[in-house]
Amino acid sequence: MTKSKLSTFFVLIIIIGAAWFFFPAVIYAAEGKVAAADANGVGPYISAALAVGLACLGSAYAVARIGSAAVGAVSEKPELMGKALVFLGLAEGIAIYGLIIAIMILNKL
Repeated sequence: MTKSKLSTFFVLIIIIGAAWFFFPAVIYAAEGKVAAADANGVGPYISAALAVGLACLGSAYAVARIGSAAVGAVSEKPELMGKALVFLGLAEGIAIYGLIIAIMILNKL
């Protein structure tokens, strides 16, 4: 996938995600089913979703880059397997940090 196609894909995902969060709240508020204060309260949910989503994207990119380099290094020197696993674990930790931040955001509600 080229860079322009990838950036277009991410822009579309962001637009669809924003519509998924905002439009039901606006419709429910217009119909009088939910108070206006509740309809505007989607900000923390969007923040939590962005924290997890962007952290997972960063983690996936890091794991892909480190994993491919680790496989190449381990194929030449098998004793590097332990170090490679440590670096992969650190890269996967990025996603955990995003999840922790999302939990902290949602606990403030």
